[in-house]
Amino acid sequence: MSRTAQEPAVRLSVIVITKNEAAHIAACLESVAFADQIVVLDSGSTDDTPELARQAGAQVHHTADWPGFGPQKNRALDLADGDWVLSLDADERVPPELADEIRRVVAAPARDGYEIARLSDFCGSPIRHSGWWPDYVLRLFRRGAARFSDDAVHERVVLNGEAGRLRGHLRHYPYADLETLVAKINRYSTDAAAMMYRRGKRAGALAAVGHGFWTFVRIYLIRRGFLDGRRGLVLAGAAAAGSFFRYAKLMLLSQGATGNKEHP
Repeated sequence: MSRTAQEPAVRLSVIVITKNEAAHIAACLESVAFADQIVVLDSGSTDDTPELARQAGAQVHHTADWPGFGPQKNRALDLADGDWVLSLDADERVPPELADEIRRVVAAPARDGYEIARLSDFCGSPIRHSGWWPDYVLRLFRRGAARFSDDAVHERVVLNGEAGRLRGHLRHYPYADLETLVAKINRYSTDAAAMMYRRGKRAGALAAVGHGFWTFVRIYLIRRGFLDGRRGLVLAGAAAAGSFFRYAKLMLLSQGATGNKEHP
């Protein structure tokens, strides 16, 4: 819809998809209060997420289904009116220094999109190794120049243009405790296995063991997770378990498809 002469220009839209994010959403949206428009797309929260988002000044929309992260973020993108879009997860925050940088870049852009580093916390401490830092993600882009991939999990922004990098970083609070991490591993491994299965990928027991073992080596040794102390060990083990379960679930799906009912 074209803007009328009376309508103010919407320079920057922030989009966030949510479900039961009452613990995070207020702080997330407060950190982007400088935006011209905030769009929250909720997929059936049973807590106070929608009301807290409205109180923070967001335009709250709802969907009855869950198509996966990529398609859902594209739905949120279609609701944005800004010339530029900043995509956030509810457990992310924009520090003041990054907010100032985003305002400057949007006012005089030199690229079509920008990657932003994330500093993530685990159980109350920032993680600077284990492959978690700087963890650049493309989150700021010119509307019309990018869409999200259709992946159900591990979606990414597909940019039709040139990307730059911002100096500031996001703060990310994905796991307040180990229980949250384990629950996410279970949910994501199920979604990832289903996505791989739909794409024709199959796996056996050796694939599950091999991927799990290599994931631990890559994160704990190659990416120096040992420098993150006990938290690094936990994260490497959890990532290895996630990889193992992803391929184990794919293995069981594959056996079901072929009629293989062998027992261990």
